[in-house]
Amino acid sequence: MEKIKIIECPRDAWQGLEKIIPAEVKADYLGKLIAAGLKHLDAVGFVAPKYVPQMADSELVMERLREAGLVRGRSNGKSSGADRSLEAETQNTSPEVIGIVVNEEGLERALKTPGVTTLGYPYSVSANFRRQNANLSLSQSRALVEKISREARESGKGLAIYISMAFGNPFDEPWAEDVVAEAIEWLKGIGVGAVSLADTAGAASAKAVGELLGAVKDAAQDIELGVHLHSRPEEMEEKVLAAYEAGCRRFDSALTGLGGCPFAGDELVGNIPTETLVSTLAKRGIATGIPSAAVETLVKATQELRREYST
Repeated sequence: MEKIKIIECPRDAWQGLEKIIPAEVKADYLGKLIAAGLKHLDAVGFVAPKYVPQMADSELVMERLREAGLVRGRSNGKSSGADRSLEAETQNTSPEVIGIVVNEEGLERALKTPGVTTLGYPYSVSANFRRQNANLSLSQSRALVEKISREARESGKGLAIYISMAFGNPFDEPWAEDVVAEAIEWLKGIGVGAVSLADTAGAASAKAVGELLGAVKDAAQDIELGVHLHSRPEEMEEKVLAAYEAGCRRFDSALTGLGGCPFAGDELVGNIPTETLVSTLAKRGIATGIPSAAVETLVKATQELRREYST
């Protein structure tokens, strides 16, 4: 049976809530995800609290998870052979925890935080978005990715790169499939093993999703290629199936569809709900390893969180 990897994205979802969620509440929620069998979590972000106050307590959230025995990890960024051996032994019992970084300061914080197993970085093929989101030129962004890649290897952590605006942009900038393919080739060349194509603005049709995945297939050989899609509700299922039929087996999603991107300009555009992803694939007889009963329980927990921390 084909293996589907679902990356649950509470970090992305929480950033869309106006009220600050206490660290202990975040840790408790993440614990529920782990207990339900979700193995891959985009859980924390090491970004400036000034711009993303919801993520200011990422170190504390990870500390709470360690105290609960839900994650394991070292407290420094470098690993010995013994460290890596121990981590390999516990890999099957501990979840993958992705920590998003956008600059060197965030990278340093992530490397010092035990329990973070994978570094994530949003690499944009849109110059406009790159400036607005990180205030970096292309060369500066590539230099940072190279540094993150080196540090990830030296510390024994994984690395996932999100190609922002992979399906086009709302800035009237030139865009082409070749631009995305070139970015993937470059990332592969510096040792990046996982790349997720992000429809940041939520404007891609199902046809566009399938076409881009097909167009970059050769460039993406030997890496794990995924999608992080934003969508209106009525288009979600066809986008998921378009990605699957084009060979994608790695999907980012968020319970209840919480989160998204303000650049979408449409309040109905959000993340693909995990429950929709699971049910859509199930209709095709594709198993995700997540029981429907567990999904229902987690949807209720997410709805409660939304009610409590939305305005």
